[in-house]
Amino acid sequence: MKKKLYILAIACLSLIATHISAQIPAQDITLTDYKYPFPVHFLKLQLQGQSLQMAYMDVQPSRPNGKTIVLLHGKNFCGAYWDSTAADLSNNGYRVIIPDQIGFGKSSKPPHFQYSFQLLAQNTKTLLDTLQITKTAVLGHSMGGMLATRFALMYPEITEKLILENPIGLEDWKVKVPYQSIDKWYKAELQQNYEKIKQYMMDSYYAGKWSPAYDKWAQLQASWTSNPDYSLVAWNSALTYDMIFTQPVLYEFGNITAPTLLIIGQRDRTALGKANAPENVRKTLGNYPELGNITAKKIPHATLVPIEGVGHLPHIEAYTKFIAPLLKFLKE
Repeated sequence: MKKKLYILAIACLSLIATHISAQIPAQDITLTDYKYPFPVHFLKLQLQGQSLQMAYMDVQPSRPNGKTIVLLHGKNFCGAYWDSTAADLSNNGYRVIIPDQIGFGKSSKPPHFQYSFQLLAQNTKTLLDTLQITKTAVLGHSMGGMLATRFALMYPEITEKLILENPIGLEDWKVKVPYQSIDKWYKAELQQNYEKIKQYMMDSYYAGKWSPAYDKWAQLQASWTSNPDYSLVAWNSALTYDMIFTQPVLYEFGNITAPTLLIIGQRDRTALGKANAPENVRKTLGNYPELGNITAKKIPHATLVPIEGVGHLPHIEAYTKFIAPLLKFLKE
């Protein structure tokens, strides 16, 4: 009887997901019709023989404290998911700069591009130069944590403070996981839909639990998949997966000079390519409680804030536990 009820429940959830998927408006590759939480501006860039646009939000505080912070998004997200974080930082006097990196969100999706964290950091520096910002704190989540690290290493004179929220790349997957070609990443991305995206997020980010607050980010990612130009989004996604896999930053943590805050959700087990690893290796990957401790010891002047019972997205899953240590660190 229990088995029949379980099968029925799964079937019902699948029907609901299919219905939701059918209701998601298709977005073009630069999310033209998707409203961000703050006004969006564009920086024109000439890169690799192409004219590209980098979208960004510049949130000005009503009572400035003279400080700026840059928020760097993760792989499966864009700047819009910093909505609550940016609002609170602005209310505390900070000017908040939120770029969509090339290949993400409202920014250009080039048909051919050689991605590197160095280039993305350089683009971010160009944006800050354009805005005449010479000092800033930098906060990066997930893939954004790898980029924030690279930025702090390349531009220590600009980086006043570094904050890493469940950054990926705390271990070198290429020495533990079989290499996956860009073509294979691309094929997998072409098969994405709302149901698969939601399932991945639920399993990887939220320990099998789902909240309506999470759904808008799954729907946003899925909104591309029914667009005729989705293949271009999928191609850029495959290229950035390869960038993440082949360009580790962990060997340079000891060179970071900025005071650093590590906010680590302890339930996180994210690891790129984990499914391709042998079972005995797979079990050891993405151990964030252990990785957080190791990383905090590698980075000079680092403070570790572990958040129990929280996964890959503290600023969405447990916002109060995330924003309190962030504000405290920025004010120190």
